[in-house]
Amino acid sequence: CWQTMSAPLISDLPGMTPHVGRLFSMMAYARATTMAAVSGLSIADLDHLQDQNSNSIGALLLHIAAVEKIFQCRTFWDRELNEDERGDWQVALDLGDAGRNEIGGQDLPFYTGKLEAVRSVTQSELQERDDDWLGTATTQRDGSASNYHFKWFHMFEDELNHRGQIRWLRKRLPGQMA
Repeated sequence: CWQTMSAPLISDLPGMTPHVGRLFSMMAYARATTMAAVSGLSIADLDHLQDQNSNSIGALLLHIAAVEKIFQCRTFWDRELNEDERGDWQVALDLGDAGRNEIGGQDLPFYTGKLEAVRSVTQSELQERDDDWLGTATTQRDGSASNYHFKWFHMFEDELNHRGQIRWLRKRLPGQMA
């Protein structure tokens, strides 16, 4: 997974069909860049709010994990989050005031552990699927046509958007040079 990515290379991966492996290698690279963006941050850095409407870096990391979790439920198991999962992930999915009030006080290994745990399930589940599954016609929540390949691309596209926010926020942490 992301810890073992030594170079940005989109390629086949052992234990995965070609397209699934290439998709996962893109996901792993995106995760590696997210981890690089938060390397060395303290609890205070992870909890910092730029203003009354912003999300903390820690909340964004937990949101990234929560989005991946809901994509697992929807694409691997054809369901929404169950009651226990909603209890674990809903605040991180929604963010906003609840996220600002309820997410915080954790160190970087807490957030990276959540990301790693969710990604481990994704990797395992993708190893059980093939290129035909990726291309399976399905629909988006709005009813538009889609497939699993797009849905998983969209999942890590969301991570990359939040990684951009994280980089922006990190540059503005107290004591950082502009």
